[in-house]
This record gives sequence, C-alpha cells and structure tokens, in this order.
Amino acid sequence: MATLAVSGCSQMHSKPKVVSTPPHQEATVAPPAPPPAETDDAPDMPINAIIKSQLQVGRYEDGEKSLKHYLKQHPDDRLAQNLMRQLTVDPQQTLGAPSRNYTVQSGDSYSTLAARFLGDGSQFLILARYNNSTNPSMLRAGQVLHVPASAKNAPDKAVSHVPPAVQAKRLQDESLALLGQGHRDDAVSRYDQALSLDPTLKPTNNDAAGLRTQVLNNYHQRAIVLYRDQKLDQAIALWDHVLAIDPGYEAATVYRTRALELKHRLKQL
Repeated sequence: MATLAVSGCSQMHSKPKVVSTPPHQEATVAPPAPPPAETDDAPDMPINAIIKSQLQVGRYEDGEKSLKHYLKQHPDDRLAQNLMRQLTVDPQQTLGAPSRNYTVQSGDSYSTLAARFLGDGSQFLILARYNNSTNPSMLRAGQVLHVPASAKNAPDKAVSHVPPAVQAKRLQDESLALLGQGHRDDAVSRYDQALSLDPTLKPTNNDAAGLRTQVLNNYHQRAIVLYRDQKLDQAIALWDHVLAIDPGYEAATVYRTRALELKHRLKQL
C-alpha cells in the first residue's frame, strides 16, 4: 500500500508531458514562372536562299523572321537591311501614291522593273508590295502594273532619244539582275535584246560574259537548223549577227562559208 501511495503521489506531482505539435505551416506558393524567352527558331539560311525561297514567292512573314535571324549574325549586311526595310515600310508612302501604268512584257520581272524604274534591281520587294503582289515571282505578259510617277524612266516618257548603247547597257544590267535571282532563261533573253541594240556591247563581268556566250551559241544553233532546212538567207543573216558580236566565233565563220557555197550551187541548178 505504501508503495502504491508513493507511486501515485509521484504521478500526481510529475509534470504532464507536453506533446509539441508542429506549428501550422502555411502552404507556400511558388512564384510564377517567368515567361519563356523568345526563341529564334528561324533556320540558318544564306541571304540568297531567303530571297529565292521566301521573299520572291511571297512568303513575307517567313522571310521577315529569316532576315531578323540573319541580321543578328550579320548586322552590317546592307542587302539584308535593305530587304528588311522593304518589308516593313509603307510602299505607298515610300514610293509615292501617284503612279503610272506599265504593261508587263515577256521577260519582265519585278527585279528588272525595279532596276529600270527604281535604279536598283534589289528593290523588287517594295515594288511588288506597291502592286499588292502576294507572289513576286509571278508576272504575266500583258499584266498591268503601277509604277511610281516619280520613278526614273517612267513608262510614259519617250525613250527614243536614248542612245542604243545606253539602252543596251541598261538591258545588260537587267539581265544580270535576272541571273542573280535565278531566272537564267529570262536573263539570256534580256541579254539578247541588249546585243541586238549594240552588238559591240562589252561584258561587265564573268556572268555577263557567260550570258553573251549563251546568246551566241543560241544564234548559232538556230542558224544550223535553218541551214539544214535550206533557209540559207536566214541562216547567213544569223551568222552575220554572231560575227558582228564576236568576229572570232570560228564555227559561225565555217558554217557561213558553207551556206554561201551551197547557195551558189543551188543557183546554178
């Protein structure tokens, strides 16, 4: 009994055990994640590819993204800066609202028309936008375009006073612009026009020399076909033109001599 009493007393006087409960923890809210940084997902493309695969076919939005990406890597590229400006300015404000009509001819492109009327073939983009074109690579002969009234060589001005040599030089520049945009057949056609105006036109660079050679080869092949069909006067006239351009074109000299001999024999029959 004494033992129980002592034990009970001890329990009565001992401090109750306090069970500590963890303080209430407020739920922590994570700070909002920062917005994802803008990623430049435009592919790495050279400037010529941007022009050919995007800008020339009317993919203006893609072209603008590619130009922004390109300019980050090449901030001093004047052509890229120029193209970006053409994409972002108001064409009417930049070129002027007053305009004249121009009827598209075979072989025309926005590049050649920009070279002719704006003085720079690389201005093709703003000229296309000036005409609300959604695909600058598509031009049809007979289509009517608007050319700024302030443009040089405006279509309603007489050009008969312009010396043939000057016109030929301009056509050579246009043909090189076409070649630079990948339109080789049109470039050859335009160079053909230049040589028709001035057979003595000298190539300004290797590309021009290549176009000149292609034109001469085309003349020669056409003359051979005429020769085989015994249309000798036409064949001889073509070889005369070839030799006026390049007196050293040996094949033209040889075949022209044969044509003259055949013509002489036929007259004796």
